[in-house]
Amino acid sequence: MKKVPLSIIIIFLNILNVMAQKYETQAYEIVKKIDNVEIRYYPEAAKIKIKSKYSRNNNFRKLFEYIAGKNSRNEKIAMTTPVYMSEDKQMMEFVLPKEYNSGSFPTPNSKEIEAYISSPSYFAVITYGGFSNSKKEKLYKDNLKKTLQSNDIISIKPPKILYYNSPYKLFNRRNEVIVEVDFK
Repeated sequence: MKKVPLSIIIIFLNILNVMAQKYETQAYEIVKKIDNVEIRYYPEAAKIKIKSKYSRNNNFRKLFEYIAGKNSRNEKIAMTTPVYMSEDKQMMEFVLPKEYNSGSFPTPNSKEIEAYISSPSYFAVITYGGFSNSKKEKLYKDNLKKTLQSNDIISIKPPKILYYNSPYKLFNRRNEVIVEVDFK
């Protein structure tokens, strides 16, 4: 059997990497920067979410089925970024494309999935790279919490983890810890 040169493998992986990242991203406006933390304003957005005690893979599958056409209109919906995940990994949310911000999204077929329009809000966000794991998530949650405390900014809800990349993207990955804050 003939060996494939390493350079061909690297080129192929980079092509996959580029092709796998053509997603619409949820809109926001940076209103303030404090060290490596951004205070962002997020306007309302159409989202779907599921909360269950099962694994995040199970939750992802159910949300993916909705955007793949298992909804009231059998409509396929484009994948967007980021994917939101609760700290305990039991809640997952997808942002729907901005064309659905008017509330015109199809109704989920599953009673486990909730489709809704989020409220406009302010969030504190810290970004980190690489593949996310519980150790990194804890480190960046702690860093975000310290920055907020030292600047007298009050968080309103528990933090969430945001994932921007498919598992197939190997380089230049983006993850964030985000928490809603009382900011005016």
